[in-house]
Amino acid sequence: MYWIIFGSFIGFTALVALGTWLLVRKKESSSKDGYFLAGRSLTFPFIAGSLLLTNLSTEQLVGLNGSAYAEGFIVMAWELLAVLALVLMALFFLPRFLRAGVTTVPEYLAMRYGRSTGVITNIIFLLAYTFGLLPIILYTGATGLNGVFNMRELTGITNDAALLWGMVWFVGLVGSVYALFGGLRSVAVSDTLNGIGLLIGGLMVVFFSLNAVAPDGNIMDGLTVVYKALPTKFDSIGGPESSIPFPTLFTGVLVINLFYWCTNQQIIQRTFGASSLAEGQKGVLLTGALKLLGPLYLVLPGVIAYYLFSKQGIKADHAYGMLVYRVLPAPLTGFFAAVLVGAILSSFNSALNSACTLFSLGIYKELIRKDATDEQVVRAGKIFGWIVALASMCVAPMLAGTSSIFTFLRYIDSLYFIPIFSVVVIGMLTKRVPPFAANLALVGGCVFMVGGLIGHIPIQQFHYAGIVFAALVVIMLLLGILKPLPQPRNVPDANLIDMKPWKPAPYAATALFLIVLLMYILIEIF
Repeated sequence: MYWIIFGSFIGFTALVALGTWLLVRKKESSSKDGYFLAGRSLTFPFIAGSLLLTNLSTEQLVGLNGSAYAEGFIVMAWELLAVLALVLMALFFLPRFLRAGVTTVPEYLAMRYGRSTGVITNIIFLLAYTFGLLPIILYTGATGLNGVFNMRELTGITNDAALLWGMVWFVGLVGSVYALFGGLRSVAVSDTLNGIGLLIGGLMVVFFSLNAVAPDGNIMDGLTVVYKALPTKFDSIGGPESSIPFPTLFTGVLVINLFYWCTNQQIIQRTFGASSLAEGQKGVLLTGALKLLGPLYLVLPGVIAYYLFSKQGIKADHAYGMLVYRVLPAPLTGFFAAVLVGAILSSFNSALNSACTLFSLGIYKELIRKDATDEQVVRAGKIFGWIVALASMCVAPMLAGTSSIFTFLRYIDSLYFIPIFSVVVIGMLTKRVPPFAANLALVGGCVFMVGGLIGHIPIQQFHYAGIVFAALVVIMLLLGILKPLPQPRNVPDANLIDMKPWKPAPYAATALFLIVLLMYILIEIF
C-alpha cells in the first residue's frame, strides 16, 4: 500500500515540476520585475490559481478543518467573508496599486507618506513572516503530511518531535528551492497546476468520507446521517462562547479579512504582476467565485471527521490528515499527498518570495545599497530568503503545543494586520494626513494589539481588533486635521500596464455578494 501511495505521490509531483519548468524555462527572471512580479505578464487564470493556492495551504486544509472538527460550520465565516474582501480588492484596492506600478505594499506607503513609513511597514512584515506566518505554514504542513502518510508506521520512528522536525525541514528546503530559484513566475505556474489538483482532491475527500459514513447509500445519505447525529455542528451563527461570535463578523473578523485579501503582501503580490487591470480584476473575482466552494472542502470534512473519530481522542488539527488516510484509496492518497505538498509549498514559497521582495526593494535597495543593480537586488533577496527560511524551520516545531493552529494564526495575524490596513486605507482615502500620523498608527497599533493579546483584556479578541482599527483611523484623521500636509500628496501614475477596467466587474461583484448572503440564509434555515 505504501508503495502505491508513494508512486502516485511522486508521479503527480514530478508532473507539476516538469510542467512548471517547461512553462518558465525561457522566461526572463534576472531583473527585479521579472523575478518579483513575473515581468508583469500574469493573466487571470494564473492570478486566480496562485491566489487560491497561496491561501489554501495546510493552515486552511488542516487548520480550518480542525476548527470545524471542534466548532462546526461557524468557521465558514473565514471563507465567505473572504469573498466580500476579494470584491473590494478588485474594485477599490487593485486599481490604485496597479496605477502606482508598485512591487510591494510598503513601496506604495512610501510614495503616499514617505520613506520612513515604508521602512517601518517592511520591518513589521518581515518580522511577522519570519516568526509567525512561515513557521505556522511549516508546522501545519508537517502535521498534515504525517497524518496522510502515517509516518509512524512508515518510518518506524515513534518520537513525535523527531517526525515533526524531519517533515518541517523537508518542506522548508523544497519550498525554498522553488521560491528562491524561480521567482514569482514559477510560484504562480506551479500554484495553478497544483490548484487544479487541490480542488479535485478536496472534493474527493468529501465524496469518499461521506461514503464511509453511509457505505450502502449515496453521499446525500451520508450527509443526512452526519446532520442527524450532529445538528449543532451545522449552525452557521457563532454564539458568545465560540471562537467567532456572530457580531465579530462585522468588526475584527471583517477587518482581518480585508487586510488579508487587499493589503497582505504574501497574497496580493501576484496581482501586482497582472498584465492589465482587467486581467487582475478577472483573476481576483474568479478567486472569489472559487472561494464559495470553500465550506464544502474546508469545513464539511472537519465535521465528518468529528462524526468518525471524536471518540478516539485525537487533536483537532490531526483530524484532516487521519480522514484522508482512512477514507481515500491508496493511489488517490498518494495523489492527494502530492496536492497537499503543493499547497504547503505554495503558501511557503509565496510568503518567502514576498519576504525576499520586501527586503530587497524596501531595505537593501533603500537603506543598504541604493546604487544596486537589478541583479544585485535579486541576489541579495535570495541570500536573505535562505536566512528567513532557516529561521522559520527552527521556529516551526515549537508550535506543537498550540490547541487550534488556525485560531492562533488569526490572532497572530491581527497583531500587524490591523495597523497596516488602517494606514493603507487612510493613505488611499486622504491626501493630507502626514507621515508621522501613519508612523504613530503603525507602531502604536502593533503595541496595542500585542498588549491586548497578552494582557487578557475583558473584550472578545476580534472585537478588540475592530476597536483598535477604528481608533487608529480616528487618530490619523484628527492628526490630519490638526497638522495637515501643506500640499496634498498624490501617488503618481506609473503607466506601466493597460488600466482599462473589466466592464462586467461590478455585476460579478454584486452576484458574489448576493450568493454569500444566500448561502448564510440557506445553511441557517436548513
